[in-house]
Amino acid sequence: MDVTIEKSWKALLKHEFEKPYFKNLADFVKEEYKTNRCFPPGNLIFNAFNSCPFSALKVIIIGQDPYHGIGQANGLCFSVNDGNSFPPSLINIFKELNTDLNIPYPSSGNLESWAKHGVLLLNATLTVRAHKAGSHQNKGWEKFTDAVIRAISENSEHKIFLLWGGFAKKKAKLIDTNKHYILTSGHPSPLSANRGYWFGNKHFSKTNSLLEQADFQPIDWSLL
Repeated sequence: MDVTIEKSWKALLKHEFEKPYFKNLADFVKEEYKTNRCFPPGNLIFNAFNSCPFSALKVIIIGQDPYHGIGQANGLCFSVNDGNSFPPSLINIFKELNTDLNIPYPSSGNLESWAKHGVLLLNATLTVRAHKAGSHQNKGWEKFTDAVIRAISENSEHKIFLLWGGFAKKKAKLIDTNKHYILTSGHPSPLSANRGYWFGNKHFSKTNSLLEQADFQPIDWSLL
């Protein structure tokens, strides 16, 4: 696995790439991609970082695993490539976006424009075997992405972390709340959303209010 990653992230994480666990993880990922169909494509494994430089970072959204269906994953959490139908969680994200900010329902589920406006769409595990959810968990990715969250917390301020669901909320312990903001809610999955834990959280408008209070440009959440 070649670590082709945007230069500001490379500088921030250079010591992480040199650690034994990451070398073992890289060997595992190389072998998996050689012997199985895996997602996202190899050149998009670090797409979350390459689409949103550390120097431009404002907001962090934490997911769990890449989508494991053919052609879905593009290296950004909750995002799918153009031409794919929207997964249920993404549908609920767009419903909340429409209710919160009156942003029209988009035609594409590709969230790359959010990344380019300063949103890091970070999955805890960056790769997966086709049709096998969770197949690359506990191989080292979580250690790496926890280190990413810690590095953001330690080396910046006024960042906004959106922690959706129980898994993401566990990452709060890695974040210095004296320097950063955390917004939590239920997960946008139908199971959580239909129980009343997602809709109405207004995270998109709250995020922009916090950014404006800190004298930053708000995020353009539209995808048209």
